[in-house]
Amino acid sequence: MGQERFTVEITADNAAEAARIEASNADDCRGADSMKLPFLLGRVIFGGYFLNSGIHHFTDRKMLSQYAGSKNVPMPDLAVQASGVALIIGGTSILLGIKPKLGTAALIGFLAGVSPVMHDFWHFDDPEKKMSEMVNFTKNMALMGGAIALMGIEEPWPASVPIGQPSRMERARRFVKRPRAA
Repeated sequence: MGQERFTVEITADNAAEAARIEASNADDCRGADSMKLPFLLGRVIFGGYFLNSGIHHFTDRKMLSQYAGSKNVPMPDLAVQASGVALIIGGTSILLGIKPKLGTAALIGFLAGVSPVMHDFWHFDDPEKKMSEMVNFTKNMALMGGAIALMGIEEPWPASVPIGQPSRMERARRFVKRPRAA
């Protein structure tokens, strides 16, 4: 069996049908508008947390580099700066809704890489130190879970800055070109 190729011609009828279906979907999701505010507030808190943390990597770079060095991180100053950039990009992306899948990927990469190195609670015998590192490790895992969940939300996000988002016509073209069940 060979691959079947087909093309879809965008006509006024197709575009009108896509708009009608999109409007129908919007009617089916009447509660979606009521979810915009909580979603926006959550994004501000979540993205703002990472943005603030990334800024902290630069304002307190010397202290964080010394701590990273004590954990045997190679080139600790560079590692602190690179992780600060990832946090700022990821936090800003979520906060503004600009390319959030890339932003969440940056945060997931940061959290997955940093957590086992910087918060290695399993290496400590002192109960207080072990507990402190375990709290930070599990906090980071929870934050990573939140970032993974956000990655699953279709773009463009509600109440996002409209940079790099497809136009309505482009979204209609994509909708019309979607394969349909027979």
